[in-house]
Amino acid sequence: MKQFIILFLFALPVTIISCSSSRKLAVADSKDAPKVIGPYSHAIKTGKLIYTSGQIGLSPVTNTLVGSDIATQTSQALENLKAILLEAGSDLNHVIKVTVFLKDLNDYAKVNEIYAGYFNEIKPARSAVQVARLPKDALIEIECVATMK
Repeated sequence: MKQFIILFLFALPVTIISCSSSRKLAVADSKDAPKVIGPYSHAIKTGKLIYTSGQIGLSPVTNTLVGSDIATQTSQALENLKAILLEAGSDLNHVIKVTVFLKDLNDYAKVNEIYAGYFNEIKPARSAVQVARLPKDALIEIECVATMK
């Protein structure tokens, strides 16, 4: 049986992806989203994909958390993502994957209520996990991958 498995694995086609220095990357920073709080960009575009950095509920005006409740922070994090995607040439209708980081997984139902109002046409694939701590002691952080319009 082991020989069969080994032979089968060697028979599979292999695709080699070359990552050379000629690959095209573009930074997408939005003036309508909060300033980044570290050495990273709001988003990176490569090919037809946009990868956003995680967004917490920071106000783009004050760069402070907008509230102490999960509903307010969730709405602001999604508004920040929306602004970044718009700057990058996309929108929430082109999001294909979302990752939600929660300080407390008990907030999951409330987050779903707010989240559902932002993703009307196509519901992207999504993961949600509880984490020990988020930047600025936020209650939620959301990142996504989207396609260009």
